[in-house]
Amino acid sequence: MNASLMGYTAAVLGGLDEEGRSAVARQLTELDMAVGAEPALRAALSDTSIAPGTRRAVVADLLAAKVSPATARIAAYAAFSAAAQDVPGSISEAAFRARAYVEDGTIDEPSLGVLASRARVAGYATAVLEDQPVDTFGGVEDELFEWSLTVKSTSELRGALTNRDLTGVTRSLIVAELLGSRLHPVTVRLAAYAVLGGRPRDLLGTLDWLVDRVAAERGWRVARVHTALEIDEQTRERLVTSLRSLVGSYVELEVAEEPTLLGGVLVEVGDLRVDASIRGRLDALREHFLNERPRARTYDNPNATQGAG
Repeated sequence: MNASLMGYTAAVLGGLDEEGRSAVARQLTELDMAVGAEPALRAALSDTSIAPGTRRAVVADLLAAKVSPATARIAAYAAFSAAAQDVPGSISEAAFRARAYVEDGTIDEPSLGVLASRARVAGYATAVLEDQPVDTFGGVEDELFEWSLTVKSTSELRGALTNRDLTGVTRSLIVAELLGSRLHPVTVRLAAYAVLGGRPRDLLGTLDWLVDRVAAERGWRVARVHTALEIDEQTRERLVTSLRSLVGSYVELEVAEEPTLLGGVLVEVGDLRVDASIRGRLDALREHFLNERPRARTYDNPNATQGAG
C-alpha cells in the first residue's frame, strides 16, 4: 500500500466536485486497464533506469491532453512516489481509491502504523501545497504551530480529537468547524487531515511533524540560482522545467549574479546542489589533475618506484 499516494489522492479528490471525482475515477480505471493490457506501457512505467522525477514528468506530459488535470496529477504522483516495479500497482490503488470516494461520498482513512500514517499526511500536504505560492508557506507554518500549541494545552479539545469512538471524518469536521475562516484555508485542510489521516494517539506528534514538513517543503520549492551573467526569460523557463523534472514539484527561482562563476549556473534546491558553472568545472578539473599527478609520474617514469626493494 502506497501511503503517500493515499494522502495525495485524497487531497486532489477532496478539491473536486462530484462530477470531477467521477471523471477521475473513470479515467484512472481506464488507465489501469491500459497498463494491464499493454506490456510496453507497463515496462516503461517499471523501468528502474528512469529517475522518479523524470518518470513523473513523462507521465504528466503523456496524459496532459488526454485526461483531466486532476487525473494526470494523481497518475504522475503514482509514478513518482512508488518504486519503479510498483508503479502499475500504485495506479491500480489510486483508481480503486477514486472509485471508493465516488461511491461513499467521502474518505474515512483505514488505520496505519505511525510511519505510514505520517507518510499519508505528507502525501496530502504535498498535493495541497504544490500549487500554492511559496510566500504563503510561512503563514501556514506559523498557524499550524499555534494550533498544535492549542491542542497540547487544551485537554478537552485533545480528548475530542483523539477519541477513537468517533470516526476520523467526524473528528476532522470538528477541526474544520473550529478553525473555520479564522485561518488560511490551507492551514485548515492540513490540520483537519492530520486528524483524519494520522493516528489518534500520534496527533500531537503528527502536528509537530507537519509544521516541519511545511518548512521543508518551502525549502524544496525555492531554487537559488547563481549565474555569472543575467539570464533571460526563456532560460528561466527552461530552468524551471528542468528543475521540476528533477525534484518532482514546481519551483520558484531566486537568481543572483556572481561574475566569479565565469559562466554557466550553480543551482541549489534544498540540500540538492547542481554545479554547471565554468568555475565549478575548472575546480573539478583541477581536483582531478591533482589526484592523477602522482599516478602519472609513476607511469611516465616506471623506474621511480622500482629499486626500493
